[in-house]
Amino acid sequence: MDKQPDIKIGSAPTVRPKNAATLLLLDLEGDVPAVLMGRRSRKLAFMPGLYVFPGGRTDRSDHAAPRTGNLQESDLVRLTRSFGARGTRSKAEAIALSAIRETWEETGLMIAAPDDSHGSVASGADWTAFGDAGVAPDLSALRYVARAITPPGQVRRFNTRFFAAKRSSVANPGGLHTNAEDEIEDVCWVPLPEVTDLPVHPITTIMLETVTKRLASDPDLTRDAEIPCTFYRYGRFHRVME
Repeated sequence: MDKQPDIKIGSAPTVRPKNAATLLLLDLEGDVPAVLMGRRSRKLAFMPGLYVFPGGRTDRSDHAAPRTGNLQESDLVRLTRSFGARGTRSKAEAIALSAIRETWEETGLMIAAPDDSHGSVASGADWTAFGDAGVAPDLSALRYVARAITPPGQVRRFNTRFFAAKRSSVANPGGLHTNAEDEIEDVCWVPLPEVTDLPVHPITTIMLETVTKRLASDPDLTRDAEIPCTFYRYGRFHRVME
């Protein structure tokens, strides 16, 4: 990367990055594209007060979650490869499902399609609401658009896969809410050109630039495209295409 992001490199002991997923839910119907964001509670230790896209760690329950539809084949291949030699379809789909789950938990919106055949959900999973609504998470609604790994020296590190989906894939458009008691406050649709006017993390800016560039060449999010991966090594940030 020629332009280095303004991300401080900490001094905490090196920890292995946890798998995580983030969703850029896009409203492409208006003259100016918008993305769903929320402000992290100022009480939180990690990125307090910053506006973020919905996302979080992948849980064990995501592997057994109900689902309908399939990831686009090229996305499935790239997601699987992102795990290295231990990559599997199950891991790739679990990552995508965690983006859907986190979006529901933080904003109330379900990226889902009608389905009443998903059966029981593993104990402790956060998928009951989908079944109660007669829908199942829709993997076909997601496009894999980027990956980023938290630099070493941070207390928390994530190997995050970023996905994009259209607002039209939401099964319950009236379900938007703010989950202030947990993590996210002030959930709102933000026009893409205005995102950087908000307090955001540098990686959010990078992902905004990534998806804006993707939309310029692939406005319907239907084409196969290489995935940029941002990481820190040898004293600087790098970006490679996967």
